[in-house]
Amino acid sequence: MKIKTGDTVLITNGKDRGKKGKVLKVLIGDNRLVVEGVNILKKHAKPTPKHPHGGVVDFPGPITASNAMVICSSCGKPTRIGHKSLEDGSKIRVCRRCQAGIDAGRKAK
Repeated sequence: MKIKTGDTVLITNGKDRGKKGKVLKVLIGDNRLVVEGVNILKKHAKPTPKHPHGGVVDFPGPITASNAMVICSSCGKPTRIGHKSLEDGSKIRVCRRCQAGIDAGRKAK
């Protein structure tokens, strides 16, 4: 999967279309993402030490990865992701629009 935890994504389809959020969790086997502030579900919880009063708890549910596009940190636009090999043999993810590196701390040449 080309989307990683910590990426900022734009939701392209569904009830939350147009929202932006940070990826909290990637479910690789199911090809799904959990994005902050998107697909909010409600769960009725009994009182526990974490939630002493119980009640209704809101939490983000997973969405299909194909419904999200990564937002490039340098150009600020939603983009597809490409890969580029560096001289040392490692690969980095790059923006298909501006060819800038998406991975934190690394730059594409």
